[in-house]
Amino acid sequence: MKLIRFGAFGEEKPGIELDGKKYDVSHLVADYDEDFFANDGLKKLEEIASNDLPEIPADARLGAPVKRPGKIICIGLNYRKHAAESGMEVPKEPVVFFKATSSIVGPNDQVIIPKNSEKTDWEVELGVVIGKRANYVSKEEALDYVAGYVVHNDVSERAFQLERGGQWVKGKSADTFAPLGPYLVTKDEVADPNNLNLWLKLNGEKVQDGNTNDFIFNVQEVIAHLSEFMSLMPGDIISTGTPEGVGFGFKPPKYLKEGDVIELGIEGLGEARQEVVAYKG
Repeated sequence: MKLIRFGAFGEEKPGIELDGKKYDVSHLVADYDEDFFANDGLKKLEEIASNDLPEIPADARLGAPVKRPGKIICIGLNYRKHAAESGMEVPKEPVVFFKATSSIVGPNDQVIIPKNSEKTDWEVELGVVIGKRANYVSKEEALDYVAGYVVHNDVSERAFQLERGGQWVKGKSADTFAPLGPYLVTKDEVADPNNLNLWLKLNGEKVQDGNTNDFIFNVQEVIAHLSEFMSLMPGDIISTGTPEGVGFGFKPPKYLKEGDVIELGIEGLGEARQEVVAYKG
C-alpha cells in the first residue's frame, strides 16, 4: 500500500495511491501521524482500501507522507563508498545525528539555499518509518517495528555542518532540507530494504547511483542500535545514509545553486523532483 498526503502546505489530507490513481481517505483517517501508526491505522486502512473512494486530481500537490514525526534520526557515513569519498574511516558504530522536523517538505517542493550558504549539498537516502514503539529490540525482530519506507533527500549545508563547530544538526535542519516522498510504501511491498537501487540526478546528470547493499550497518542493525539509546516512536523516521556521489565528494566540490533541478528516486519507492532557489528575506 502507498500512503500519500495531498493539498496545500500545512493543510495536507491523507490519501492512498492504488494502481497509479490517488484517492482521498480523509473521511476515514485523521492523518498519518503517531496516533495513526500506534493504533493499527495501517491495518484498518487495508480493510477499507477497496471501498469506493473519492479520486484526487492527478496534479494535486503532494506533501510529506508522514505528518510531522516526533524525530528524524539520521545515520552518517553508512555506505562504504561514501565514507571513502568523504575521506573518513568506516565507523565502528553507527554515526547518529538528528534533523529538525521543521525542515520537512513535500517531494516536489522547492529546496531553499539558506541565508549565507555557499555549500548546500544533496543526499538521496532510504527513510525507514517506525510503526510501533521500539525499545531494546534485537536485529532479528527489528523489521517487525517498521511501518514502511520513504524517499528522503537529506539536504545538507556542509559549512554549517563541518566548519561551524558543534553537532551536524546545524547543517541538516534548514527549512526545506527534508523533502520526503512521494509516498510511504508499506513494508509488505519491499522484499529487502537492504538491496534497493537509489539514485539522484542534478540537472539531468546522474551523480548518485548506488544500492543499499553497500550499507555498513543495515536497516535491522540500525533499528536495534538506536533502540538501545531511545524510544523509537510510531511515525519516527530513520534516514539511513547516502551513497557516494554527493557534491562534497567531487574534486573540486560541487554545490547547489539557484536554478538547479534535483531528481531522485529509490527502487519501488517512487521519484521526486525539487527546484533549487536562493533564500530571499
